[in-house]
Amino acid sequence: MSFAEILRATMESSGFAALTVQQAVMLGISLVLFYLAIVKKFEPLLLVPIAFGMMLANLPGAGLMFDARAAAEAELAAARAALEAGSGSVEAVNAAAAALAEVHWYDSGLLRILYSGVKSSVFPCLIFLGIGAMTDFSPLLSNPVSLLLGGGAQFGIYVAFVAANGLGQLFEVGGDPLFTAAQAAAIAIIGGADGPTAIFLASIIAPELLGPIAVAAYSYMALIPMIQPPIMRMLTTEEERRIKMPKLREVSKAERVVFPILVTVFCVLLLPATAPLIGMLMLGNLFRECGVTERLSETAQGALTNIVTILLGTSVGATADGATFLQPQTLVIVALGLVAFSFSTAGGLLLGKLLCKLSGGKINPLIGAAGVSAVPMAARVAQVEGSKADPTNFLLMHAMGPNVAGVIGSAVAAGFLLLLFG
Repeated sequence: MSFAEILRATMESSGFAALTVQQAVMLGISLVLFYLAIVKKFEPLLLVPIAFGMMLANLPGAGLMFDARAAAEAELAAARAALEAGSGSVEAVNAAAAALAEVHWYDSGLLRILYSGVKSSVFPCLIFLGIGAMTDFSPLLSNPVSLLLGGGAQFGIYVAFVAANGLGQLFEVGGDPLFTAAQAAAIAIIGGADGPTAIFLASIIAPELLGPIAVAAYSYMALIPMIQPPIMRMLTTEEERRIKMPKLREVSKAERVVFPILVTVFCVLLLPATAPLIGMLMLGNLFRECGVTERLSETAQGALTNIVTILLGTSVGATADGATFLQPQTLVIVALGLVAFSFSTAGGLLLGKLLCKLSGGKINPLIGAAGVSAVPMAARVAQVEGSKADPTNFLLMHAMGPNVAGVIGSAVAAGFLLLLFG
């Protein structure tokens, strides 16, 4: 064999020859995400592994997302179909069935194996454990009205659900509805501004949309400093933004310890489907507050969260292959994500304005926008807008109350949607 023939054979068997237009587009999208994460610093801790997982999954021939069981099941289905059509044999069906019986979990690609942690909800729940260990609920306990603002800022979830469900009824793709009710619910949770919650819900009720939903959720979370300020200025007056709130009271250790226990019992009794997220969130917070598990708290906040973030981001990004990602639904999901974020911000602000009136002007409506659960970014945006109206106005700690309440609110909303469509 000549050198030219060897070179040609090598190229024909390489990934370059097998690269499709869809895969090339997805590689381009991964580069855009790298740019946003590394250059613009938009949620880099998650967008970098998501982008890399997306890149790996769209490199032809790598087989990192190969599903051995699904492939064996497809071969068995094909053998049975051929037998029914008269072109197959019983021996072929038996051979395919025997091959399926011999498939093991480790026969799949690396990223497909890691994806089991997403599919089983282990990774999102472990992230919530870390979030709980990093979260100080003292601002919420000091000002319980913050819980209402955290709930009001989930308004966008329900607006997006109605919109997605309506679009699903009006439009079709290939003879099927644009979105099923379960898919609409998975898209709607983007409005909670909580990436792990969005991944948790989507992986259970709409795994086929996990990639677009995760990318949209984390992209918009990174864009909160751009999305929220115009809505804040539109829905509040200069006078309202200048309102100074009194100093928060000191919260006792007993309150901080009892809180995660009571919240867990109440929320899980009310909506048992919230147990995985609320349970892990409050377990992490109990590690932080009880004072006798410092090592566990430090591990949950640091090493464990970092490790799971790598595995979660990479495996979620790997679900965004060209065949599933480059669909009309993806663009609609991106648009609905913006709608959800906007209405969640508006819901928190409008409830904040109502509470401002009821309290005689003691509550700054800006802290309502922090009710979305992007901690602590949304609280910082409220602080920035308040300081623009009055440089001496310090709203950060007041905004942290609705902010951490939003984490609970988004988890409860996910549990409710899971109860309906899970």
